Amino acid sequence: MENLQEVIKQIVEENGCQLYDIEIVEENGAKIYRIYITKPGGVTLNDCTKINNLISPLLDLEDPIEGRYFLEVSSPGLERKLTKPQHFEMSVGEQVKITKTDGEKIKGQLTHFAEGEVTISTKKGEQKVKLEDIRKAKTYIDWNNYSKLFK
Repeated sequence: MENLQEVIKQIVEENGCQLYDIEIVEENGAKIYRIYITKPGGVTLNDCTKINNLISPLLDLEDPIEGRYFLEVSSPGLERKLTKPQHFEMSVGEQVKITKTDGEKIKGQLTHFAEGEVTISTKKGEQKVKLEDIRKAKTYIDWNNYSKLFK
């Protein structure tokens, strides 16, 4: 399985994108092998289609899931989960919402990530949080700032 992920990563990178994550989920009774890709400037439908078409035959040879499943290649979106160190690394400069294991919520700009610790600039100042103290994290868009552009 690890080797399969390396091959998928290579295919994604050869096509100008980065592998963001791979997840196996069940939705509406169907299993989905979901591959998230990113690239500067955003992922297009053509990127997803091309990479899907390249990976699909590979999965016919080496099934990542037992039984029937669907392959889905997509962008993780503007507001995306941060679950791995590389997710935090790739999101430096973006707005994040973090819930710590003790329930505390932190909202602000992710300004730095190193050695398993994130630095977030908040209205109260700079806060540092270790990855093991994070229950969940995601990027977010302050839609209020965007709505001002259209007034």
